[in-house]
Amino acid sequence: MPHPNGTLDGFSSFILGGLPGMEAAQFWLAFPLCAMYVVAVVGNCAILFVVRTEPALHVPMYFFLCMLAAVDLVMSTCTMPKILSFFWFGAGEIGYKACLAQMFFIHSLSGAESTILLAMAVDRYVAICHPLQHSAILTNSRTAKIGLVAVVRGAIFFLPPPLLVNRLPFCGSNTLTHSYCVHQDVMHLACGDRMPNIVYGLTAILAVMGLDSLLIFTTYVMILKTVLQLASRQERIRASGTCVAHVCVVLAFYVPLIGLSVVHRFGRDLPLLVHVTMGNVYLLVPPVLNPLVYAARTKEIRRRALKAMKIA
Repeated sequence: MPHPNGTLDGFSSFILGGLPGMEAAQFWLAFPLCAMYVVAVVGNCAILFVVRTEPALHVPMYFFLCMLAAVDLVMSTCTMPKILSFFWFGAGEIGYKACLAQMFFIHSLSGAESTILLAMAVDRYVAICHPLQHSAILTNSRTAKIGLVAVVRGAIFFLPPPLLVNRLPFCGSNTLTHSYCVHQDVMHLACGDRMPNIVYGLTAILAVMGLDSLLIFTTYVMILKTVLQLASRQERIRASGTCVAHVCVVLAFYVPLIGLSVVHRFGRDLPLLVHVTMGNVYLLVPPVLNPLVYAARTKEIRRRALKAMKIA
């Protein structure tokens, strides 16, 4: 008999899903995953350290970058240790409440990251299209408030999914598709009415990530229009060059997110390995790529990071 109080026919946990057809190789595949996690932690911590210790970088652009690094740190840390313990030690069980908590953090942090990426796009728009007003519009205090709004917005929009899951009765299998808990995956294990979960999940994605991606696209259309109106080729290259790193980070976040959403909603007949691979790319790629992209494209961060390593 299904229980609506967060148990699964007497069980109070879920079983994490591994890599279908590659169970024997999971132990060895955990090593590159661990290396990616180390790169994400070290890279994002380095960005936080460099910006904190360099007064010259205490400007909105780098404060937003610090927010992005902090979100990536928390996101990877709330998922990767459990995944590694599963692959290395077979600890594939996660408690019901722990699963709901992980679900909340994954979705709310994704919402916060989306908001921060939008704020970074606006920062680039103001810096290129209205350079004389940039310091007046984006003050440090206003930047901090934007960061707070990003966190609160993500929490408000993505607190309901775990609560909607908690009301559902569960029956049958308690094995997840992914090695972590996301709303779409847990929801499909329920045997009750999932329509409120489906409707709200889609609404939240469109209201946060969908709206943000549309606004980011619109912002870059206006930036491109301004850049093309600049007099010299050198000015156009310099102005567009300040946006390259942000565009790469936006693509690293939204492309896996859109791919995972499409696979979950329309790819039920696809091999399970496709679902798992898309989920891991969505979770792992942004925290690893973001610090590498900004270190490669931003000479201030690269120079100060190298200086710090030489001192150490």
